[in-house]
Amino acid sequence: MAQAIEIVEVGPRDGLQNEKVLLSVEEKLDFIARLEATGIRRIEAVSFVNPKRVPQMAGAEEVMAGLAPTGGRSRIGLALNLKGWERAVAAGCDEANLVVTASDTFGIRNQGASVAEQITALHAIAALAKAGGPRLSVTIGVAFGCPFDGEVTPAQVAAIAAECDAAGIAEIALADTIGVGDPWGVRARVAATRAAAPNAKLRVHFHDTRNTGLANAAAAIDAGVDILDASCGGIGGCPFAPNATGNIATEDLVYMAERGGFSTGLDLDGLIQTAEWIGAKLGRVHPSALSRAGRFPG
Repeated sequence: MAQAIEIVEVGPRDGLQNEKVLLSVEEKLDFIARLEATGIRRIEAVSFVNPKRVPQMAGAEEVMAGLAPTGGRSRIGLALNLKGWERAVAAGCDEANLVVTASDTFGIRNQGASVAEQITALHAIAALAKAGGPRLSVTIGVAFGCPFDGEVTPAQVAAIAAECDAAGIAEIALADTIGVGDPWGVRARVAATRAAAPNAKLRVHFHDTRNTGLANAAAAIDAGVDILDASCGGIGGCPFAPNATGNIATEDLVYMAERGGFSTGLDLDGLIQTAEWIGAKLGRVHPSALSRAGRFPG
């Protein structure tokens, strides 16, 4: 049987947070329903951030309240701090994804906290999660480079991963938040993270800012990572990262993985149709290559 690749869909969160067009709660729910109809089992549905800073993420509680029963699916809420965790718990998220950045300047600009302060919050939230609440994962942001502090080394990433391991975090994601990574850097960070956090599953999160996203995804898969984030249509970006562009497109990743003999369990044609739908909602052509060129064979 083909090796399974799990894709975590981040379009409703990372995909929308940098867009000029603001979708209503009803439109966000429609987007999530269309994505889940393609077979998506884990979806980053909302972000518990200050809507004054990221207006695209307003209505998180209303979105969670409007979702149909899970049916085995997992709806994830992004959290940056203790308040975000508390909102994720109150909203009934299946998972909470806590962001810890690998650089001080980005952390201060993105969530108002240094790396050390974020680590302190991580341990406090992990202790609460053990006592009850949604499953907790951690994404290490700007793990490949920071737009303000420059290079981020595998050792910096490993140090945060070790803190995650000590806190009992079951899944750690390495995020190329600004799209500066390369396949060799992916392998180095995967190896360093595995050594620092041997008990955690690894996930990767790539942006395609410099056209290396799919190459990085392939390198991660070759390194044994089988959980990858992606955004339908390739939409997205970080409001606090200059010149940020979208994640790798879900349909592009599915096409590449399945051509390579891996199984995703997702409906490729449905993803293409959903990418076209969200592009029309946002009033722009989405960057997905597959939606432009079509699948092969046709």
